[in-house]
Amino acid sequence: MKYLVIKCGGSVMEQLPSSFYEDIVDLHVSGEWMPIIVHGGGPLISTLLKTNGIETKFVDGLRVTTEEVLDVVEMVLSGTVNKQIVRRLLKHGGKAFGISGVDGTLLKTIPTTNHHELGFVGEVAEVNKNIIETIIDAGFIPVISPVGIDEEGQRYNINGDIAASAVAKALGGSMCMISDIPGIYTEVDGEKFTLNKLTKKEVEKLIDRGMISGGMVPKVKAAIDGLVHQVPEVVIINGMEPNSLKRFTEGNEIGTKIVLDEECLHVH
Repeated sequence: MKYLVIKCGGSVMEQLPSSFYEDIVDLHVSGEWMPIIVHGGGPLISTLLKTNGIETKFVDGLRVTTEEVLDVVEMVLSGTVNKQIVRRLLKHGGKAFGISGVDGTLLKTIPTTNHHELGFVGEVAEVNKNIIETIIDAGFIPVISPVGIDEEGQRYNINGDIAASAVAKALGGSMCMISDIPGIYTEVDGEKFTLNKLTKKEVEKLIDRGMISGGMVPKVKAAIDGLVHQVPEVVIINGMEPNSLKRFTEGNEIGTKIVLDEECLHVH
């Protein structure tokens, strides 16, 4: 059995077709792959913050998080979105168990070191993988909300891509990042082309040139961090495409695969 950590971004959650959840249930039933879902919830968090008159801003694609923002983050991620995914999997014949990184100190967190202005935004110091394995052994698909906690009981908002990478590293599993675009693309004479494969070096060049920007930056950085720590493979795919997840697990070329060092696209 191979672990597959599936990261679903908040921006795509509402749009994902029924076939996406059916694919996850089929993977689970087949026994060859064990799906683990780590999700975001950014747009809903932004909507609720706006409704409550709480200001929010971003630095390098990460949300600046005060205690006030944290209350909304936890309510949306660990409550609304988490249970929504569990319900959708149940609806399609699956067995799912929703949990947050706070429960059982599943995601033991430290403050993000490179951006002090972010407030309570954290990095995963340790994943309590026994909890995930217990949920799996009981026959459930784990659905993880990326809110973490430190030894003093302080909560932290964790970027979903970073949390997914940490879980994949802890389990030695592959990582599949679900987007609403076919992967990372480049533009030549006004025409867009999906880049099927990118190396760490090529990704860094594209970030420097601003060709990878916004929320895609933490996504690709989390992918590279996972690969550096023995995650076998990372791919960004379009969850809107029917059976995209199944096509990936069957070994078909789909989306953008990120690898460590073989030369692929030759970004000069």
